[in-house]
Amino acid sequence: MKFIDKGKQANKKLYRKWMVISLSAIMAALAAMWFYIHDWNVEQSMRALAEAVAIEETATEAPKEEAAMPVEPEETETSVEEEPAAEEKTDATIYPADSALPEAPTVINGVLLANKQHPLPATYAPGEVPEARAAFETMKAAAAENGLNLSAFSTYRDFARQKQLYEGYTAKDGQEAADRYSARPGYSEHQTGLAFDIGEAGKEQHWASASFGDTKGGKWLAANAHAYGFILRYPEGSEHITGYMHESWHFRYVGKDVAADIHQKGITLEEYLGVQ
Repeated sequence: MKFIDKGKQANKKLYRKWMVISLSAIMAALAAMWFYIHDWNVEQSMRALAEAVAIEETATEAPKEEAAMPVEPEETETSVEEEPAAEEKTDATIYPADSALPEAPTVINGVLLANKQHPLPATYAPGEVPEARAAFETMKAAAAENGLNLSAFSTYRDFARQKQLYEGYTAKDGQEAADRYSARPGYSEHQTGLAFDIGEAGKEQHWASASFGDTKGGKWLAANAHAYGFILRYPEGSEHITGYMHESWHFRYVGKDVAADIHQKGITLEEYLGVQ
């Protein structure tokens, strides 16, 4: 058995007792001070104590990351491009307000154009174009094999001659009516030297008349002229495109390739050149 020192045991008990008393005294002093600070109001003191404990607990907790709030997408103005207004087409039947004639003729893709929107210089005077005349003679020979005697009764007209004719038509029928079938000076295809008014010899009653389109010669030309480089310049129903009323006798030389394309597509010279 071990020897137990009763003196040491007594000292330990005394030390524990003293510590308990000291701690109790300290706590009592702190409590008294707390109540004193809060005017000896027990309820207020206890509430303050609870808040202090709560604050301490909150402070000791690990900080939490705040949940990211969803960000509303910013509204952006959407610019809507306005559709370009449809380009207004020029009224082919009306002459432009500016009556000044150009210094040079209009040539598009190698094709000379003369109409109410594309006039010629007053000094433009090529005469009857030899290539066009040669093509007509070849076509005349082919028509003769079919019993037809074609005649080009009006081809090249210079500025002065066209002016004389137009003024005569205007005096007779009025300007509005004359503008439908006769070109003003400087605007006539006949001034290009490439336009041929065609009829049948011996059947002059149909020359420069709508009735020519119903004759054998008129029908043959409508079906075959493109093979020789000519097109029916003012087809029926195309006045709003060409600017002039239908003329079954008026043919224009443009060359075989262009004529074949226009005939095959059933379009006008303006449509072929993309000016309408």
